[in-house]
Amino acid sequence: MINFNGTIVSQDANILTQNRAFLYGDAVFETVKIINNKILFLEDHYFRLMSSMRVVRMEIPMNFTMEYFEEQILSLVKNNTLVDSARARITVYRNDGGYYLPQNNTISFLIHAIALEKTMYSIEQKEYEVDLYKDFYVTKQLLSSIKTTNKIINITGSIYANENGLDNCILLNDSKNVVEALQGNIFMLLGNKLITPPVSEGCLNGVMRKQILGLAKKIEHIEVLEDVISPFDLQKADELFITNVIKGIQPITKYRKKEFTTKLANVLVEKLNEVVRSV
Repeated sequence: MINFNGTIVSQDANILTQNRAFLYGDAVFETVKIINNKILFLEDHYFRLMSSMRVVRMEIPMNFTMEYFEEQILSLVKNNTLVDSARARITVYRNDGGYYLPQNNTISFLIHAIALEKTMYSIEQKEYEVDLYKDFYVTKQLLSSIKTTNKIINITGSIYANENGLDNCILLNDSKNVVEALQGNIFMLLGNKLITPPVSEGCLNGVMRKQILGLAKKIEHIEVLEDVISPFDLQKADELFITNVIKGIQPITKYRKKEFTTKLANVLVEKLNEVVRSV
């Protein structure tokens, strides 16, 4: 028997009793965008998920191929009639059993999906203000670069942003350097240099980050760098923007008293949509 919200019920009445994702955050996940029944950047998502599973010592089933990954997501999307535009999340968790030491490394997975209003990427012309979140810091380690279900810094940071009338917050690592935003990687345009923190600083190895790095390198007069960004650099920047697979690019228009342009972000969104149309 267990006590669930003040009521004594059978342990079998609640599937979370032994769920390791719930009990220990023993899970990894991927969020993908589907347009016209196709998963954008499929290979990047699949291989990042496989890499994440290996990092946390999960056993990858023989049938868990990229084709299987794609089929499972698209079958759900089709069943929910969301093929035009949707976001889907697959969470892979270690099966029940054990405490910190699991009884085995086999896995199960859960996929859910919701509709998206827009198919192509776009930028909303509105103010988007951010500030630093300094209550907790991201550690510079491999675990910080993968998507696990331990996102308590992002949760408390989102509450802080909401309480302070901000649209987002910028996270710092244990060296007090800029890592990323709450919902994506961060890019800074300083003169003709487009800079984003390297993965070694503790940022997520973002799928959209990779796309933007590739697209920006094709723009004349733009030098693309993966380099350390200090909080002081942000106020010297000409442009700041956040990237993730669902939103694409979100320009930051204000950080403290500094306001920014969105010219490069708009150029990159056009180039990104060209890639999407060719998929």
